[in-house]
Amino acid sequence: MATNEIDKTVASEDGIAKTRAATTPRVDRAPAAPGATAQDGISAGRTTIAESVVAKVAGIAAREVSGVHSLGNGGARALGAIRDAVNATDLTQGVKVEVGETQAAADITIVVDYPAPIQDVAENVRNSVVEAITRLVGLQVVEVNVDVNDVHLPTDDSADDAESRVS
Repeated sequence: MATNEIDKTVASEDGIAKTRAATTPRVDRAPAAPGATAQDGISAGRTTIAESVVAKVAGIAAREVSGVHSLGNGGARALGAIRDAVNATDLTQGVKVEVGETQAAADITIVVDYPAPIQDVAENVRNSVVEAITRLVGLQVVEVNVDVNDVHLPTDDSADDAESRVS
């Protein structure tokens, strides 16, 4: 820890003035609010949660909803398929968040499985994301915008399987 040394003259027990080096902390500490200490006497502090953490929580929550095939637009999904092939899945794909001191907002882009009711899936995604961010991150969620970008047909999987067998 970096400190500034300050010379202080201090009277000793025998009455002779002595100079000693005193140290001051590098950062100014505001006094903690009354009752703001933990049981073990640790001073209160501040927790900062990165936007990428909130985006990852939102992405995981959205993927867990029944009827969600994937997240992101076409280009992001193509890049995501490559990432998945090399075991580097991006859990924030299709998720954008804004995080403030006490609030968060999220924009989620999803692909819905056919024939799932799109409005129900979107509402379930919204509820799942709000619950996950509130419970895990502790932020108030002010809005979750769900953009349904595509509908995934079961025949799309069989066409992909046929292509992979031919290759």
